[in-house]
Amino acid sequence: MWVQALSLTDYRSYPQVDIEFTPGVSTLVGMNGQGKTNVVEAIAYLATLGSHRVSTDAPLVRQGSEHAVIRARVREEERSVSLDLQVNPGGSNKARINRSPATKAADILGIVRSVLFAPEDLSLVRGDPSDRRRLLDDMSVQRHPRMLGVKADYDRVLRQRNALLKSAGGRPSASMTHTLEVWDDQLVELGADIIRNRSQLVHDLTPHVQAAYESIAQGATVDVRYRPSSPSVNEEHATDALPEAFRQDLRERREDEFRRGITLVGPHRDDVDLVLDGLPVKGYASHGESWSMALSLRLAAAEVLRGDDVDPIIILDDVFAELDTTRRDHLATMVQGVTQVFITAAVLDDVPAELTGARFTVTKGQVTAA
Repeated sequence: MWVQALSLTDYRSYPQVDIEFTPGVSTLVGMNGQGKTNVVEAIAYLATLGSHRVSTDAPLVRQGSEHAVIRARVREEERSVSLDLQVNPGGSNKARINRSPATKAADILGIVRSVLFAPEDLSLVRGDPSDRRRLLDDMSVQRHPRMLGVKADYDRVLRQRNALLKSAGGRPSASMTHTLEVWDDQLVELGADIIRNRSQLVHDLTPHVQAAYESIAQGATVDVRYRPSSPSVNEEHATDALPEAFRQDLRERREDEFRRGITLVGPHRDDVDLVLDGLPVKGYASHGESWSMALSLRLAAAEVLRGDDVDPIIILDDVFAELDTTRRDHLATMVQGVTQVFITAAVLDDVPAELTGARFTVTKGQVTAA
């Protein structure tokens, strides 16, 4: 799979830009703030309907415009697919596939699959649990597009449930308790689906993380574990008993939840434990070890997608400048042979010489083929 053409209208810094690509490596070179990351962000957005840089769509729309449009022509084997996505902050995005209106924007999910490396990836290891949850959820959406709707529904129910808990002021009435049980039914159904999906994904990722880390830094023992906030589901994530275990934990924490005005268990509070030689990477690993783990997670994600018979697009966004020579060379070796790779860099010398291919210069929102 590879992107043949990309057109952006009122997206970030671009009033309008049209770019033609070829398979292999495409490198966008430009000083910071010129717009090179905006290009690869748009490609990745088509894969997940989310940005790796911001949590809402509003910053994606050029100032003064009502919406942004991403158009792409994607090639897979002998088939070419055109995608049009209108980004509408505060409203529903609209999409077309081969010029035919899609029922919903999520219908385009699964057509483009990508794995993006960025300097922010260090937060996967050192950051909050939300960063690791987002890694799993972005991967889940690419493998199972329906999970985008499941996660959105879960977040909606969670907001409603939290609003009810907060409104009780620590003194719930009988009617509030009854209403909470109604929200519990939906939270359990949706949350169990998310937990199962994430747990399976961690299971699939783990051997690839171990193999990638071994290649980067030999001699280390690596483990990856999904850690639910609901203690009863630790051993039950793959069984039909999960919903009832989740529900039981909600019952046991109900008094605390009313007192604190917030939902205390569920996939919104889960985490992923990254373990190196028996110790948690967060807090114990060196800077180099942390980067090795972050790279291993992204490389593992690519391998999992390949296991689904899809060769994902690899995006390396200003990442080479952050790596030492050893890790830079290893990453370059790992991405050679991938159908399509996008690289952004402020200085061309940061890009390993073996990653030759098409070159583009990005200056003040203009993209020029070198």
